[in-house]
Amino acid sequence: MATDGKSNLSFVLNKPLDVCFQDKPVPKINSPHDVLVAINYTGICGSDVHYWLHGAIGHFVVKDPMVLGHESAGTIVAVGDAVKTLSVGDRVALEPGYPCRRCVQCLSGHYNLCPDMKFAATPPYDGTLTGFWTAPADFCYKLPETVSLQEGALIEPLAVAVHITKQAKIQPGQTVVVMGAGPVGLLCAAVAKAYGAFKVVSVDIIPSKLEFAKSFAATHTYLSQRVSPEENARNIIAAADLGDGADAVIDASGAEPSIQAALHVVRQGGHYVQGGMGKDNITFPIMALCIKEVTASGSFRYGSGDYKLAIQLVEQGKVDVKKLVNGVVAFKDAEEAFKKVKEGEVIKILIAGPNEKVETSLDTTVDEKKLEEAKASGGSGCC
Repeated sequence: MATDGKSNLSFVLNKPLDVCFQDKPVPKINSPHDVLVAINYTGICGSDVHYWLHGAIGHFVVKDPMVLGHESAGTIVAVGDAVKTLSVGDRVALEPGYPCRRCVQCLSGHYNLCPDMKFAATPPYDGTLTGFWTAPADFCYKLPETVSLQEGALIEPLAVAVHITKQAKIQPGQTVVVMGAGPVGLLCAAVAKAYGAFKVVSVDIIPSKLEFAKSFAATHTYLSQRVSPEENARNIIAAADLGDGADAVIDASGAEPSIQAALHVVRQGGHYVQGGMGKDNITFPIMALCIKEVTASGSFRYGSGDYKLAIQLVEQGKVDVKKLVNGVVAFKDAEEAFKKVKEGEVIKILIAGPNEKVETSLDTTVDEKKLEEAKASGGSGCC
């Protein structure tokens, strides 16, 4: 078998800040519609870091040891008898959540809202920072020849951005403001630009992130100030010459001041999408929402067609996800990679699978002072 002599070493979270490597049995194909995938690369998501730090996100609590990771790409090593669309050797991006396919939400086409979703690295389900992974064949997306496995590991956060941006109903020639220039915020800006947005404004509190945003997809940037949300909104509108406001505003930060400013930036009759996760309850400018008759939407993970579109955007060169990757680390350096991400000095780090012969291409030295400050600041479970 293709798994002979291969490791199923897994990166396991026992409790907050307590991780280890465990050799686990190679999983078996239990359904004729499933495939077995050798994991090549996995990205680190904000939710992974949050579980590592706190052991919980909302009511999802790590009670037993759990394998981390869900942003992965790999290679098919075995297929079930009923699988017709994939073959051994195919390179795939993994959609890491599997719905029941029978509930009202699934049957209405909103499977991302399935109450019985089994999502990787969300308690009690293990994630993809492992050697081998089984998945339904229809949740594995074959990568075109021109899309690398490293790019494939970034299809998951890009699919999140595609889903968020779809909710904003962006039309060619419109103006879009994206609050937050983390990975998902940057990808939302890129997708908005691919949709034909005339102006794309990235907003953040960190100058270096905005410098990168300008080189990646943003036509304009704004460094948020310690002033009222209304004043920040006026400044954003003036800086990008948005007239009566932006046609669409996406919050990819989850931060209360950003959300408040966003509702003052959006024009009358515009669209507002909440993509970032933050505190359960905030002070929300409801009068601005009502008086402007803003269409507001939440956005959660991804749905039908989002992965397919994400892959097409990469294949056609509309979104260059490679630019987000600061480096690749060997599997043995997974914990150092998590520390580096939490330190806040990188955009994306990829962790090579345990069977990949990869040398770490990133300085994993961590500034302990910065790390402690980052830990103290908390953070959301958003991507």
